[in-house]
Amino acid sequence: MPDTLRNARDFLGDVQTEMQKVTWPDWPQLQNSTYIIIVFVAVVALLIFVMDYVVNNALEILRGILGG
Repeated sequence: MPDTLRNARDFLGDVQTEMQKVTWPDWPQLQNSTYIIIVFVAVVALLIFVMDYVVNNALEILRGILGG
């Protein structure tokens, strides 16, 4: 058990050291990245919507042709 506690303490110390090395984005960079992500998510959602719409209509046409 002491080894586990020592390993956990060492790990948390290493995490703290690494967190001090992190370069955090400034406010304009953060805003820009957020806008890019929002636009990307909107585009992907639109693409999924269009694909769903096309596939749904294609299946409806096939059901009409095949009498299903």
